[in-house]
Amino acid sequence: MTQKTTHFGAQTIPEDEKAGRVRSLFGDVASKYDVMNDAMSFGIHRLWKDAMMDWLAPRPGQNLLDVAGGTGDIAFRFLKRAGSGHATVLDLTEEMLMEGRKRAEAEALAGSLDWVVGDAMALPFADNSFDVYTISFGIRNVTRPQVALDEAFRVLRPGGRLMVLEFSQIPNDLMQWAYDLYSFNIIPRLGQVIAKDRESYQYLVESIRNFPDQESFLGMVRSAGFGNAKYRNLSMGIACLHSGWKL
Repeated sequence: MTQKTTHFGAQTIPEDEKAGRVRSLFGDVASKYDVMNDAMSFGIHRLWKDAMMDWLAPRPGQNLLDVAGGTGDIAFRFLKRAGSGHATVLDLTEEMLMEGRKRAEAEALAGSLDWVVGDAMALPFADNSFDVYTISFGIRNVTRPQVALDEAFRVLRPGGRLMVLEFSQIPNDLMQWAYDLYSFNIIPRLGQVIAKDRESYQYLVESIRNFPDQESFLGMVRSAGFGNAKYRNLSMGIACLHSGWKL
């Protein structure tokens, strides 16, 4: 039987190795993850996450599942916008969740937060459990993104909302070339200086280039069963928001 393979950055590896490699990678960079996000994007990731909340429009009392939620950035934003509600942050890497728990927001919102170690492709939750499912810069690290989207559909209640924030493709060849030049030459060096880990950030850059473009990923969202599926480009397509509903 032929072993199934997948991408790990520029490498092709057996599917069953990817989760372990991702877990190890994020465990290594967990303590510097938030600092690196600011450095890599010049802080623009904060604007992208705010745009995500603007489109999502959290409402009081909603129950959020934030997958690959790491240090809690999305969960904190969601709860503050909603005013009341509950957020479950799920991540493959315990070290990332530990960093999230240390943040001041985690203490202030402790009664409204759960932190769960788990896999996006096999969520440890019952069907129809959540009002909102978010995944921010995480789905490209999942071994089978389509399975993760299918799981998102399963755990959302009817009328529930999916929102995915992910790096994407710039629909302009010259601008994509300039962005690649920056990504492949500068980001791994920043990783070396700030996180003392060039290799992990080389992988992250390579994983962005391997991720499906906007239309292809939209098709995957629809294949999972989501209706009224749409996307919005951010910063000319450097990042993209995908939205869908469990109708």
